[in-house]
Amino acid sequence: MSHVEKRTTVLHKAVVYSLLLVLLMPLLATLLYSISTSWSATILPSGFTFKWYVELWGDARFLAAFGRSLLVCFTALALSLFLILPLLFVINYHFPKLDGVMNVLILLPFAVPPVVSSVGLMELFAGDPLPIIGTPWIMIGCYFTIALPFMYRAISNNLQAINLRDLMDAAHLLGASTWRAAFMVVLPNLRKGLMVSVFLSFSFLFGEFVFANLLVGTRYETLQVYLFNMRQGSGHFTSALVISYFIFVLLMTWAANRLNKDKA
Repeated sequence: MSHVEKRTTVLHKAVVYSLLLVLLMPLLATLLYSISTSWSATILPSGFTFKWYVELWGDARFLAAFGRSLLVCFTALALSLFLILPLLFVINYHFPKLDGVMNVLILLPFAVPPVVSSVGLMELFAGDPLPIIGTPWIMIGCYFTIALPFMYRAISNNLQAINLRDLMDAAHLLGASTWRAAFMVVLPNLRKGLMVSVFLSFSFLFGEFVFANLLVGTRYETLQVYLFNMRQGSGHFTSALVISYFIFVLLMTWAANRLNKDKA
């Protein structure tokens, strides 16, 4: 490697590491504040404690909100997979020309702002014949529409990458039926696309606030609504909540990557 190339490499690394440091600084400051006893007029905290984390994870209201968020997110994702996988298989294998139409349709949830959608949903589902405002069912339906574009696009790209028609033709030549080939041959090849779509959607849904606050609020308090309701409390406590949220998402991502490598 020449001297010029070494200097260029060092410069590129310096830019990347500097950008990474800038992005991590707010998170590091939040972490430091969450374990400090007090931090006001000094550069560094006057002391350190895990009191706020103990208080947070001992709070029954927080644990209930955390569990509700997990329940709603995983139910919406399971529903999305159950409906999207067969749809994608049929479109890509039997009706590939419909893919362009679906690419337009799946973007429709983003065409209307969440606040406007929430007002319409409140008008539609506040009373008979389907009064589900304030229940987890309205959240599951909303989260399904939010996850749909992420999951559809990621799985569709994966299907195109594995050459679906050739795989199916090979399976048919070996005597497999269409649906047996789909489950035994195609589905295992979609593992990476499925994991990417599920965890990308989960990270987005787990932090969703607008629909949760407007459609259910404290009647079915999720984690983000809980964080909003606790904003007037101790800053150390809310910082501990934010860091706990980040660590949980980080662990979920790490576990998905580890599982993906183990099965590769």
